Amino acid sequence: MTDATSVARAGGSSARRVLVEACCDSVPTAVAAAGFGSDRIELCGPGDGGTTPSAGLMARCRDAVQAPIHVMIRPHTHSFVYDEDDIAVMLRDIETARALGMDGIVMGPLRADGHIQREQLQVLVSAAGSMRTAFHRAFDRTPDAMESLALLMEHGVGLVLTSGHAATAFAGARVLRDMRALAGERLVILAGGGVRGDNVRDLVAGSGVAEVHARSTDPTIVRDVIQALEA
Repeated sequence: MTDATSVARAGGSSARRVLVEACCDSVPTAVAAAGFGSDRIELCGPGDGGTTPSAGLMARCRDAVQAPIHVMIRPHTHSFVYDEDDIAVMLRDIETARALGMDGIVMGPLRADGHIQREQLQVLVSAAGSMRTAFHRAFDRTPDAMESLALLMEHGVGLVLTSGHAATAFAGARVLRDMRALAGERLVILAGGGVRGDNVRDLVAGSGVAEVHARSTDPTIVRDVIQALEA
C-alpha cells in the first residue's frame, strides 16, 4: 500500500502531505487517533514498548477504524532477542493478524550483540506475505544505522521506525536525513521518538521525512501533531 493510498483510505488531508502514524494500545485510543485524522495506526498490546495485541483487540479495532493498521509482533518485553519458541509464536501471530485484516506487521529481531538477526528477519518478512513490514525502534539499538538500513532494504522491509539513533527524532534529524537519502524510494523512514506538536514542523524540515510516528496513549499528542502540520 503506497503512502498516498494510506492517506486516502484514512481520510487524511492531502494538503498536509506528511503522513502521521499513531501508536495506540486500545480501541478508544485508536478511535480517537483516527478521529483526529491519523493516517495509520500502529496497534500494540501491553508492556514497555508494546507487545502483540490480542486477537480481540485487533478485530475490534479493525471494525472501529478505517485507517490502515500495522500490528506489533513482539511476544515479550525481555529483549529483542528471540529463541525458536518466540519465533514460532510470532509466526502464528502474523497468521492471526492477516486473518483479521491487518495491513502490516511491526517487528524487530536482534542478535545479542545488537545487530539485526538476519535469518529471523527473513522468516518474518516472508511470513508477512502481502502485508507491509516495518522494523520498530529496536533499530536504534543497532551499532550502525546505515549498515542496518542497508540490511533492511536487502530483505524487502517497507518501513523503519527510528529516531536516527538519538534520544529523540528531533535530535537525530541529521541522521534521519542521511538515512532517507540512502533509502530513496526503496524504504520509508518513519521518524519517531518524542514527536510533539511543538517540534514536528522543525523535525520534518530538518530531516526531510514524509512520515512521523506519535504515541497515542494520550490521543491529544496526535491531535497536536496533526494540527501543527496542517497549520
